[in-house]
Amino acid sequence: MTKSTDITILEARCTFEPTPFRSPLKFGGRVMDRGALINVEVTVGTRNKRTEAGFGSMPVAPVWAWPSSSISVEQTEEAMKAFAEEIVELATDYPDYAHPIEIAEMVNGEYEHLAKKLQQKMKLAEPMPYLAQLVAASALDAALHDAYGRVHGENSYNLLSSKYMNHDLSEYLDKSFKGEYLDKYTLREPKKRMPLYHLVGALDPLTPADVQKKIGDGLPEHLGEWIKYNGLTHLKIKLNGDDLAWDVERVLTVDRVASEAQKARGCAEWVYSLDFNEKCANVQYVLDFLGKIREQNPAAYDRVQYIEQPTHRDLAAHPDNKMHEAAKLKPVVIDESLVDYESLLLARELGYTGVALKAGKGHSESLLMAAAAQKFGMFLCVQDLTCPGYSFLHSASLAARIPGVAGIEGNGRQYCPAANRKWKSQFPTMFEIKDGTVGTEALSGVGLGF
Repeated sequence: MTKSTDITILEARCTFEPTPFRSPLKFGGRVMDRGALINVEVTVGTRNKRTEAGFGSMPVAPVWAWPSSSISVEQTEEAMKAFAEEIVELATDYPDYAHPIEIAEMVNGEYEHLAKKLQQKMKLAEPMPYLAQLVAASALDAALHDAYGRVHGENSYNLLSSKYMNHDLSEYLDKSFKGEYLDKYTLREPKKRMPLYHLVGALDPLTPADVQKKIGDGLPEHLGEWIKYNGLTHLKIKLNGDDLAWDVERVLTVDRVASEAQKARGCAEWVYSLDFNEKCANVQYVLDFLGKIREQNPAAYDRVQYIEQPTHRDLAAHPDNKMHEAAKLKPVVIDESLVDYESLLLARELGYTGVALKAGKGHSESLLMAAAAQKFGMFLCVQDLTCPGYSFLHSASLAARIPGVAGIEGNGRQYCPAANRKWKSQFPTMFEIKDGTVGTEALSGVGLGF
């Protein structure tokens, strides 16, 4: 099955861009104080010889995608960069014309083999996790969708129907999706505005007294200032997951600071998401935690919108980590574990009731997981990997085009704002936050929308 709209890859180029941090970010017991972007430019052609270029960008994020006790962060980052380069080179050898979803699926079939070759070549002490492979290849995937939209002069989110896709969703998911295409699960226009989730990292100062040394760059120095500066209503709180007293006190302190700041600006409603980054030993920890929050501060408990992946990312190896009881209290979303359709099905069996979509796991994969989550009636949110600039716009475009997404995380403006500067003047509604929302209506152009 082929379409006249199909594209082929003519050439592709992969480069890297350092992203210095203004302050360190701690999550899951690990600290991230610098970053790097994978940037991919792809030139595609149609059967009638039209050509156009597309661009994709995504943080490497080895601390999140490949946490390791046997390999240094420097080694995992270099391996992921090498994987990105080689997958881009491999994609240029793809000989056929197809839809980007189809091309991404074909290229994905080479990930495992390529990762094994790299492990041998670089003499790595452990194999590259599949999640790290997805992240390393995500800029290529994004560039393909961007180029596809540009070569047809359309927004790529509007090129997902049977008119453009060669296969229905049963080809990528299961037979229950027979006859369905991604246009059923995406919007033809982006949402006008969306709430922005602000990250409260485990090291982030909450009050003036917590500020040990001022950064002095004109941006807020602590949470109270951030709430006033951006008019925030959505806060994502990073927790330890292995220190119940600290976690409870952290949420209660955040709520005290937020309550004072919101009262000063006349805001009566705001919400939290809670992220344990897989550190909880079991669901009982989550239940004990929620019980203590509810007992000590019922209003703070009511403000919890959802909980992210509390226990280990390897679901198959930890089948006892069932979330049913916690999910009766709050939506519990799968994050690090969500790498394919099978992992989504397993997560549902284990009691997860929501999904955290990330453009960094691949644009194609995110669209497919969004379709499945909607069909199953699951809670939806979109998060980033401390995405600055172009990568944040991509992540936000995904959130703006998927029905039911609760909010968009955007913490690049907190930790690596320098990478936003060249985009700020072009998309002020996305980077100049005044009322706690981002103006996603601006993401309606050709390609990925910007």
